[in-house]
Amino acid sequence: MAEDKDFQTRVQRIGALVHDLETIADPASRSAAKELVQLLMDLHGTGFERIMEIVFQSGAGGAKLIEDFGEDPLVSSLLVLYGLHPDALQTRVERKLKQIDSKLHKMGAEAALVGISDGRVHLRAAVNGHSCGSTARSVQSLLEDAMYEAAPDMTSLLIEGLEQPVANGFVAVEALLGTTPPSPAPLHASLSGSDGMD
Repeated sequence: MAEDKDFQTRVQRIGALVHDLETIADPASRSAAKELVQLLMDLHGTGFERIMEIVFQSGAGGAKLIEDFGEDPLVSSLLVLYGLHPDALQTRVERKLKQIDSKLHKMGAEAALVGISDGRVHLRAAVNGHSCGSTARSVQSLLEDAMYEAAPDMTSLLIEGLEQPVANGFVAVEALLGTTPPSPAPLHASLSGSDGMD
């Protein structure tokens, strides 16, 4: 949705402006500006937390509403920002991968979560068949956008498997002899049961 993109753009702009506070030459002005931002964040965070408490205390309907908040892209981003999201980072990443699975399949690709450690999200992806580099770039872009939407609180994102081979004129011996090396296991087979960081 267009408003979600606009929201993400605004959040990024706020982040850039907060970073720019460090460049204020006058220490007193810099300190006052940073304190103002922190006080506003604290005020909003306290208000959002109280809203969540009131909604939750309203019963089963409230719990469902909080779940809906967590699944709405715009509200979800706010909840993450204030540390109030009902779902853990891993749950959000796994849910988003399921949501984009059909898009990936249409591109002849697949992706899986390798693991999450200290906020670092590690994915493994593959483009099936002989696809051009632009397909791999499109898959990478789709995965990056999806992860930043679902998990703006992650500290880093690693997507392995989409690296483009470097054309260096090397020809494998197997190609010259007309033989083929054994095929690697399919991605989904190698990923099953993988729940830790490599």
